[in-house]
Amino acid sequence: MLKVLIITYYWPPAGGPGVQRWLKFVKYLRDFDIEPVVYIPQNPTYPLEDDSLLSEIPEGVTILKKPIFEPYRFAQVFSKKDTKTISKGIITKKDKQSFVQKLLLFIRGNFFIPDARKYWVRPSVNYLKEYISENDIHTIITTGPPHSVHLIGKGLKTKLGVRWLADFRDPWTTIGYHDKLKLTKRSIQKHKILEKEVLNTCDHLIVTSFTTKKEFEGITTTPITVITNGYDVEEVSETVLNSKFTIAHIGSLLSGRNPYHLWRALYEIAQEDKEFAKEFRLQLIGAVSDDVLVCITEAGLSDFLDIEGYVSHKKAIELQKSSSILLLIEIDSEETKSIIPGKLFEYMASKRPILALGPKEADFSKLIKQTNCGSFFEYHEFDALKIRIQEYYRCFKKGELASDAKGIEQYSRRALTKSLSDIIKEDNI
Repeated sequence: MLKVLIITYYWPPAGGPGVQRWLKFVKYLRDFDIEPVVYIPQNPTYPLEDDSLLSEIPEGVTILKKPIFEPYRFAQVFSKKDTKTISKGIITKKDKQSFVQKLLLFIRGNFFIPDARKYWVRPSVNYLKEYISENDIHTIITTGPPHSVHLIGKGLKTKLGVRWLADFRDPWTTIGYHDKLKLTKRSIQKHKILEKEVLNTCDHLIVTSFTTKKEFEGITTTPITVITNGYDVEEVSETVLNSKFTIAHIGSLLSGRNPYHLWRALYEIAQEDKEFAKEFRLQLIGAVSDDVLVCITEAGLSDFLDIEGYVSHKKAIELQKSSSILLLIEIDSEETKSIIPGKLFEYMASKRPILALGPKEADFSKLIKQTNCGSFFEYHEFDALKIRIQEYYRCFKKGELASDAKGIEQYSRRALTKSLSDIIKEDNI
């Protein structure tokens, strides 16, 4: 069986969407005659943990580990809360940042390039070059963020000449939070140089969106394949729909994911329709920024709000299946057009209607339209949002609220792993 080495920072018990992609690829690679070997940090600092994911690691898979030094531990001396919040990707609006928050962002952005896991690169290259040479491995895969993981791939490619596939779950220099890191001109240039070196040194690029592919095609001639995230066939207990008209968002709600017109539309409907006001619940599962909570409160929705913190992946699937409508929100900016949220595909599989908001011509809006799994709106579309929510509620009252998604099978984790296996085997047949 063909061996492939997968180098990743996120691995169970890490929680959140970042770990799902490669955990699921590893789960299915053996079905296509590929034996995965996984390399991870021995002592990582994960902002979220989900022990339930440990049970999904295939039996007998070789897991290699090497200690990592992470400066986040020292940053906690300044503020444990701010350090943990920033590591989750939740960055307070510029005009509301404390001195400590500004300092931490500046240090993170300019002293740790490409990111705070940079100190794992050299020891990993030194360790893995021996393992690769001794274990008949000809293909390696790196996945980022953190993008320092790609520098491990670059080092191994340079030293051993192995075939290297670089998987970008998010873009590099155009990722949504880059402009919030208070980068100096010199730091911005260093990021661009490292990005270009990685894109031009690897043998094949894998990206999760069509916009990222187009962006990278302007930097490199390296072959690029889009393999989106996807959904898995989850074994969960039989779920019953909530008796309340529940609009649920599952996952982090960052400061930038704050659609004021949606909150206002929900409030107006509740004021105009007493039955709606009795039955409506806005359910937020996962980390929610203070900015979003303040905006929801100011919009008058406090009485309708249910907040639950991070839950296990299994529990998240159950909550999706029991909700009336699933809320999908992406930051309204040019930089986030390329993002296709991983939760989109699990939302599809839940067979509940999706209410999505994001930037104009967002990649994920096209997938929603193609699969007929819900409705997409730009942030400013107040009237259209209000009308659509009222239509959903009328269907709910009749017991007819359901998703009529089509063609989602192509986004199953097994189907996506087949696409990955084809790339892995290109030069190994």
